[in-house]
Amino acid sequence: MFLITLTEKGGESEQLTFDKDEVTIGRLAGNDIVLNKGNVSKYHSRIVLKDGKFIVVDLKSTNGTFVNGKKLAAPQVVRPSDKIYVGDYIINVEEGEAGDEAAADDEGYAEDEEQGEYEDEGEAPAEDEAQEGYEDEGYEEDEEAPAEEEEEQKNMPASLAAALRKNRKHVDPRLEAYANLQKDIHDRLIEYLDLRRLDMDRLGDEELWKRTEKAIRDLIDQMDADQEIPEEIDREMLLTDVLNEALGLGPLEAFLADDDISEIMVNHANQLYIEKKGKLILSDKIFSSNQAVLGVIERIVAPIGRRIDESSPMVDARLKDGSRVNAIIPPLALKGPCITIRKFKRDALRIEDLIKFKTVTPQMAEFIEMCVKAKRNIVISGGTGSGKTTTLNVVSSFIPEDERIITVEDAAELQLRQEHWVQLESRPPNLEGKGAITIRDLVKNCLRMRPERIVVGECRSGEALDMLQAMNTGHDGSLTTLHANTPRDALARMETLVLMAGMDLPVKAIREQIASAVHMIIQQTRFNDGTRKIAYITEISGMEVDIITLQDIFYFKQEGFTEEGRVRGRYVATGFVPKFYDELQRRGVPVNMGIFREE
Repeated sequence: MFLITLTEKGGESEQLTFDKDEVTIGRLAGNDIVLNKGNVSKYHSRIVLKDGKFIVVDLKSTNGTFVNGKKLAAPQVVRPSDKIYVGDYIINVEEGEAGDEAAADDEGYAEDEEQGEYEDEGEAPAEDEAQEGYEDEGYEEDEEAPAEEEEEQKNMPASLAAALRKNRKHVDPRLEAYANLQKDIHDRLIEYLDLRRLDMDRLGDEELWKRTEKAIRDLIDQMDADQEIPEEIDREMLLTDVLNEALGLGPLEAFLADDDISEIMVNHANQLYIEKKGKLILSDKIFSSNQAVLGVIERIVAPIGRRIDESSPMVDARLKDGSRVNAIIPPLALKGPCITIRKFKRDALRIEDLIKFKTVTPQMAEFIEMCVKAKRNIVISGGTGSGKTTTLNVVSSFIPEDERIITVEDAAELQLRQEHWVQLESRPPNLEGKGAITIRDLVKNCLRMRPERIVVGECRSGEALDMLQAMNTGHDGSLTTLHANTPRDALARMETLVLMAGMDLPVKAIREQIASAVHMIIQQTRFNDGTRKIAYITEISGMEVDIITLQDIFYFKQEGFTEEGRVRGRYVATGFVPKFYDELQRRGVPVNMGIFREE
């Protein structure tokens, strides 16, 4: 009998009970414990009860299984006080008592057939479980839920209705009451001031905000006099929240003003997450309604001539400060309008900052600077949110001041300090679906602009072919980024992107292009504790038969976790000296060979 305590890092714990002698853990259905995260392998590990002892075994997982911060090299006996790390999860195991099995079922871990059914259909637990959630959150009986909600949900697909019930279940009644109060004041404000008819251009932003603030204050004073506002509500905060929702970006305004917050994620009106200092945190702020979220999206996209509606339910945009925004609305987003904001740093980081944050070592920084000055073509590879654009900014800062730089981006994010810099940005189609200018169009055009350095914010499609051709035709020192998890994966990704250009090229020809065009791969990784590090600096050294050969110059060697859950490890120099250093020495360029020796 197993009693397992499962805790997601930064989240809540739950207890699971299993009446068997072996429990399997992995990403796929069929495991006893399914952890659907990318850093968990399909069949990651198992825990076995033998002779009264619990033994944990790693099933040759990609990222490994750790016990108390040390990576498993062989099966290991664990005690209840030991912490087993599987991806972003911490597991404690102890012997359970008979009768606990029902508790496991209550948590949603019923028989395998039922679990598989949920995963196949994407549905939440049955209505009786959802009803328990309502009672926990302060709802008495199902009849107390608004009748119009029930009627509306009858006409929805079961999966969508279940998702909406689940959304409501997790809303704190106090937050919901506050959001309803906001909405009530907002509705009265529209009647009082008729915001929809104000000539905003004639008034100007400052005058519009002044008039609106005065109107909201009058409404709050009147409602206060009528005792419609609870005593515990902060009137000034309520005024600010309603004003921000009416004319600004609602609860997002406070997050945008906080320099420690790097990303903002609105999953739906009642659920906002932020990334603060590398950690994802569920905010206690919510929107008053999905309509309020839609209003914020429209205020973001309208000034830059873009639109979002049912015929065009996805949009990429940016805020005035340069922050990148993606929005998607129903019918594509089932739970309601969704916004993701990648904040733009006002002050671009320098290489000294990356060294301070232990993203790189001084030796690695010196090597990267030499690569840029020696006009090596560099690809910065990494997963989403790993810090590729930040690293690209820092690497670009090493380009000499007297060289002409042309940058090409989907949404302008790069912050170069050089004077001789031309910044190009792609353009989406207009209302008629015409007039789109793609990254590929811009890459082709910038070849006619006498560039000395071409910097492409990210290769996502056929522009990879044009980028490789540019690198091969005299535009050395070019830089770009792409999504991949390892240097070897980056090569495979480049092959795929080149094929997306529509050219029917044999794979061997594509690999030869890559091997001759790209000199270095800088692999950026975001670890489980939120830290971002350059995990590999790798040289493409040529081809052997049909395979591109790689040689690591530096890499980060992970050695487990600290007691606080922080990644522990060190940077290693392999001792390999890249080929271009020999050429620099022959030309009489002073180079520091000491950086390649491990200390």
